[in-house]
Amino acid sequence: MSVTYIPKGYRSKLNLYETQLAIGTLKRIFEEHLCKAINLKRVSAPLFVRANSGLNDNLNGIERPVAFETKEGGMQAEIVHSLAKWKRLALHKYGFPAGEGLYTDMNAIRRDEQMDNIHSIYVDQWDWERVITKEERTVAFLKQIVSDIVSAICDTYERMRDIFPALDTDISREVFFITAQQLEDMYPDLTSKEREDAIVRQHKTVFIMQIGKTLKSGQKHDGRAPDYDDWELNGDILMYNEVLDSALEISSMGIRVDSESLARQLKLSGCEDRKELMFHKMLLNNELPLSIGGGIGQSRLCMLLLKKAHIGEVQVSIWDRDTIEACKEAKVILL
Repeated sequence: MSVTYIPKGYRSKLNLYETQLAIGTLKRIFEEHLCKAINLKRVSAPLFVRANSGLNDNLNGIERPVAFETKEGGMQAEIVHSLAKWKRLALHKYGFPAGEGLYTDMNAIRRDEQMDNIHSIYVDQWDWERVITKEERTVAFLKQIVSDIVSAICDTYERMRDIFPALDTDISREVFFITAQQLEDMYPDLTSKEREDAIVRQHKTVFIMQIGKTLKSGQKHDGRAPDYDDWELNGDILMYNEVLDSALEISSMGIRVDSESLARQLKLSGCEDRKELMFHKMLLNNELPLSIGGGIGQSRLCMLLLKKAHIGEVQVSIWDRDTIEACKEAKVILL
């Protein structure tokens, strides 16, 4: 069931024409800053992959991919959920050296996504992946990359504000780092989402680490597939959404599994059958480079920096009747 909330008195800082100009400008500027900050090169990416390749992102393991059969060869294909695994294979195929990485425009369909202010069945991300050394598989290195990405976001906003003076978004360069367990200990009576809102209201820019592990409560802060992030070395970048007075997840990212952590996490998740898939065999045989990577939401970042109340103000998708009526009543224009 969709849930749409438009704050009382909300009005967009930019009109429809300015919004379209701003979206394109923001994306160009951010790509420039991101590439410079963490040394990335642009590559082309697939919209779909073979269903039996093991390359599609399984997300929480319950989402149904959009699938189809090709006319030629009767191949079974799936629209990607994300490119978390494909990117690492691409680093290997293209021969990227340690210290360099790739990024791409990722467009996906997540048919089981609940529609609300920040979720759509259409997903657009900057998916990125960078080769690292064994010595860089540390919390300290993860934190440095997180800080570099946040700096790229803040640098982008400063340039956007010069071009569009009406913008007055409140964002912070200082990142507060906390593990999911520490957050649960701090707010034991709150849900995961309520904990995120509470910590981000206090610190504005937060990185919640170690997502995917089972906490002391027996619950997980959030689901994370067992075969791309190392659950000890990952996390989410959250920034304060002033319009909605809540946390906005900008990026899910982390240092990727090595052969040891992959085997451990597949066992914990009851997914050891994946060991027979091509991607997983290569990982277990140490044939793929060690890497760090993530996805940065394009529409999410546009929402944040342009101070929009609904993701439909910055992307074109389809919406249910309740969402359309709620936005119409609040004079919010969906693209």
